Amino acid sequence: MLAYGFMRNALLAVLVITPLFGLLGTMIVSRKMAFFSDALGHSALTGIAVGVVMGCTDTDLPMLLFAVFFALLLNYISGSRGAAADTVISVFSSCSVATGLAVLSKGGNFSRYSSLLVGDILSITEREIGYLAVIFVLAVLFYTVCFNGLHAAGLHRTLAASRHIPVRLLENLFAVFVALVVTLSIKWVGILIINALLILPAAAGQNLAENMREYHFFAVLFSMFSGVAGLFVSYYTNVAAGPTIVIFAGILYFATYFYAKRS
Repeated sequence: MLAYGFMRNALLAVLVITPLFGLLGTMIVSRKMAFFSDALGHSALTGIAVGVVMGCTDTDLPMLLFAVFFALLLNYISGSRGAAADTVISVFSSCSVATGLAVLSKGGNFSRYSSLLVGDILSITEREIGYLAVIFVLAVLFYTVCFNGLHAAGLHRTLAASRHIPVRLLENLFAVFVALVVTLSIKWVGILIINALLILPAAAGQNLAENMREYHFFAVLFSMFSGVAGLFVSYYTNVAAGPTIVIFAGILYFATYFYAKRS
């Protein structure tokens, strides 16, 4: 398998993407943001549609800008006491997806973008792997600086604010960071399954972990195992890599769930 250059690139990409998603997933699961990250993934279609309407030949920048705007908007809604956050996020997500599909499908052109639904990690280039490596380093730095504050805010926002932690700023920074990672990874992971890859390894790690250190370790370990195993199995079974990786992550989640129930 590794005799092919595109498979070597795909393996390198998996070794960078999966620990990145494992790290982000722990905070997303701890802060109960699974619905939030799912909405971000779906908003990519609208971002692409905005680029098409503006006549951009490269829709990556409009997609990124729209994702950041959408993340800040959803974060504001989630923190609003007067609204049922899950309902409002669902409304915005549904309208965003519908708008994107309507624009992109005009004239029967949606087939040009259908590959984004499941992604294609085999198409990644060495240059793009370099970009992912930079994002991974930034994620580690972000966690090093902001983790304690975000964790405290997740446990009790009022108490965290009383300790002079800039809760709203940290939450917005985290939302923007998740938006950037999700949007930049969609091309290779896929809109339909990117949220599963964020949530499942972290949820499986939470089933076994007894402290935060174990939680992060298991999340990254399960994410990397799912990525590597899924990539190898997809090659030999001729099945799309993204869904296969998610299937392995799902198996790990259910295995750890029933193990934790028994012990």
